[in-house]
Amino acid sequence: MGKNRKSIYILVFSNFLICLGIGLVIPVTPFIKNEYHFTTSQMGVMTSLFAFAQFVASPIVGKMSDKIGRKPVIVFGLFTYMISEFIFAMATTLPIFNISRIIGGLSAAMVIPTSMALGSDLTTLKDRAKVIGWLSAAFSGGLILGPGLGGILAGISYKTPFWVAGVLSITSAIFTQIFLKEDKEVLEVEEAEAEQKAAEKGSIRSILTGPMVMLFGMILVSSFGLQGFESIYSIYVNQVFNFGLSTIALVLTLNGIISLILQVAAFNWIINKIGEMRLISIAFLLSAICVFWITQAHTHIEVIVATLVIFSSFDLLRPAITTLLTKSSRSNQGLINGMNMSLTSIGNVIGPLMSGALMDWNTHSPYLVVTVILFISYLTTFIVRKHPITQAE
Repeated sequence: MGKNRKSIYILVFSNFLICLGIGLVIPVTPFIKNEYHFTTSQMGVMTSLFAFAQFVASPIVGKMSDKIGRKPVIVFGLFTYMISEFIFAMATTLPIFNISRIIGGLSAAMVIPTSMALGSDLTTLKDRAKVIGWLSAAFSGGLILGPGLGGILAGISYKTPFWVAGVLSITSAIFTQIFLKEDKEVLEVEEAEAEQKAAEKGSIRSILTGPMVMLFGMILVSSFGLQGFESIYSIYVNQVFNFGLSTIALVLTLNGIISLILQVAAFNWIINKIGEMRLISIAFLLSAICVFWITQAHTHIEVIVATLVIFSSFDLLRPAITTLLTKSSRSNQGLINGMNMSLTSIGNVIGPLMSGALMDWNTHSPYLVVTVILFISYLTTFIVRKHPITQAE
């Protein structure tokens, strides 16, 4: 990994930046909603369009990056992301807000899976899980820190977060263009191997064992749960507990800092102590209990503590599942990462749509539904534990 360390750091930063952009919109949703008189359902659609565009574009972009190289795709993705943020900053009508989110989703499809693939290209098998872990931490860290940073910047004006994200994005695109190196030789070898495997057997069928299907299901549920919870969080605590912008920003920033410490400093230690599967099980149970607790809470402190536990659980859940997946097969890493990203995107589409629609009907119902789904996921971890996942040859 030594000679490619700089490139890997640039990849981690690019991933973090894109996911920061996904999160930036969250604290300002109540204020956009109130200023333009949108419904919660319309806000849910706005959030989901980003993930839907990402889901549709990811497989196409993956094939394109195999043909023309990873670097041009990542640089163009960062440039496209800048355009989406600037459009959002200038938008005043629902269709323009929606167009901005679609362009943002396309840019995420270009940057995130391509970064994962390039991360695999630049590392040996020994270091691969560590680098995937770093990229996952950047992914989760951006999603968690985005709302906090968005809330602080929105203190100036609620459009400020998007101008800042756009400037950061073009800066990142320039840095990536100048400093990022990709290994052309690895790309050629991977392409030849992929063609050979496709000729031998259907790759997708070869990885869809029972426990793997369960793990892919958990990815879907964890992204659905996080987005179902997070996409309406600002609107929910604003309506039910009268949280202002500064309180929302404080809570989300505090969550971001603790979650990043957990992921970067404590994640390996926890895995060594209790293993991935037990961690996944505990994270699902704790998040289910705390989402339910928020619907019953009476004080701001209760809400803040429950929120802290939920975000921390989700932030350990995602890399734990990703690590298990990377251990499942020596080959097919690109395919596994692609399916991981596609299922995450589906969860990111369904979560905000469901929460927005249910919240228009009843304030507490989205969180009650998320609680039930997370608890069912906790129960399914016991089935997976009975069929341990060993690395396929």
